[in-house]
Amino acid sequence: MKLNRGGGELGYHHEVLKFSSLTFTPERPRDYLVLFTRLSILTCLIVSVSLVLRATISSSSAPYYSSSYRLRFLAVSQKALVLPPTRSVGPINISHIQFCIAGAAETWIDRSRYTSLWWRNTTRGFVWLDKPVKIRKNQSDNRFSIPVRVSDTSWTRFRFSSSQAAVRIARVIWDSYRLNLPDVRWFVMGDDDTVFFTDNLVKVLSKYDHEQMWYIGGNSESVEQDVMHDYNMAFGGGGFAISRPLAARLAAAMDGCLQRYFYFYGSDQRIAACVSEIGVPFTEERGFHQLDIRGDPYGFLAAHPLAPLVSLHHLDYLDPLFPNKTPIESLHTLMKPYTLDPHRILQQINCHDHKRRWSISISWGYSIQVYTYFLTAKELETPLQTFKTWRSFSDGPFTFNTRPLKRDPCERPVTYFMDGAEDVRDSGTKTWYSVGDKNYGHCGNSEYSRVSKVKRILVTSMKMDPEYWNKAPRRQCCELLEGGNEKEMSIRIRKCSSLEMI
Repeated sequence: MKLNRGGGELGYHHEVLKFSSLTFTPERPRDYLVLFTRLSILTCLIVSVSLVLRATISSSSAPYYSSSYRLRFLAVSQKALVLPPTRSVGPINISHIQFCIAGAAETWIDRSRYTSLWWRNTTRGFVWLDKPVKIRKNQSDNRFSIPVRVSDTSWTRFRFSSSQAAVRIARVIWDSYRLNLPDVRWFVMGDDDTVFFTDNLVKVLSKYDHEQMWYIGGNSESVEQDVMHDYNMAFGGGGFAISRPLAARLAAAMDGCLQRYFYFYGSDQRIAACVSEIGVPFTEERGFHQLDIRGDPYGFLAAHPLAPLVSLHHLDYLDPLFPNKTPIESLHTLMKPYTLDPHRILQQINCHDHKRRWSISISWGYSIQVYTYFLTAKELETPLQTFKTWRSFSDGPFTFNTRPLKRDPCERPVTYFMDGAEDVRDSGTKTWYSVGDKNYGHCGNSEYSRVSKVKRILVTSMKMDPEYWNKAPRRQCCELLEGGNEKEMSIRIRKCSSLEMI
């Protein structure tokens, strides 16, 4: 009986050890060693499986980071930012553009004067600031109705070499894209002192397929700036447009690019480098103007390229566009003819008074130059150098040809500035130009005095055909109309005949 009971107890203990071999209570030192070994093996197995799972998940969501910088920031998943295509059909209009305007709380109150010049109720987008800005409750100015947002604070985690603000501004495309606003075809970047001419912006973008990847803008007017930064780059102050498919790729890749290109100075340089990694080239449109020049922009604007005016920038750093006006007053003056015939604004038309051998150059809606001697069309379309380079205040070089402003006052033009504009039966316009003092000095020449007696010039024209910029560009012609008196001149702008030469 005892033997049977003893055998039963030993059998019972054996079954317990078989059933729960890892949880037995050790009775001998050797059993402690066995238990420790088994627990160590189990712990290593769990840790190994966890590391494998984590590496698999991380590799599928995190973008490539250059190992040379030894940076490991958590990035937003690319899948989380890739939104469905717009599926937008029909002609483009202003509602298909989302503006991404970079500003700063410190300067927004002042610079909003520029944005309010072109922002309308139909304009979509936001001004992105570094922090909230306080606006007095009694402010009724419409410029404070422009929608403002604060950038996502995660931009502060990125390295930078000279300008931390440039990191935030570059990331505005990420801020804007993730809002996922409906029916957006284009994202247009700009600064809070950039002035857009939105009708012309729409016209320029209408040439491009918004379902393809496009990066469109203009570079600097000063060669020294292009050499320092990049020729194949859209300068941000002049504004640039990114199609929605490219914006999707750019937003997903932006954080990795900010880490790789921390040593660049500007936000636009970082964006250009990232676009280059995606494989999309820079497409230049000559109506985007960074205006990287100093002094008087008159010569450049009076001989505008044969392209629709899209933007102006740096106006606080330049002489006012019109004499005896502030920069803001000058822009208000320019906006009046622009609203009547937006596609014609600043377009240059040249003609000659063969009887008196005068040369006449019209920058529609802005200025007229009258020379008392003959100049070729090539000379008239070359800007007078009334300005210096942006960084070194030198006489060049620029990315376009210039002609010198002659020292002899008699060889300088008599200049007139637009001071009135009106519709003519909805299909045409009248603009008036009055003589303006550019401080070019006194000339006693009799022919110069004869021109100087003309105090006012009337220009009539039909409104620009909306399809004009969709065709091969050609300058229009102008002719002097008979009649009037020595104090007034009338000029008509018209299409050139097929065989006509300027």
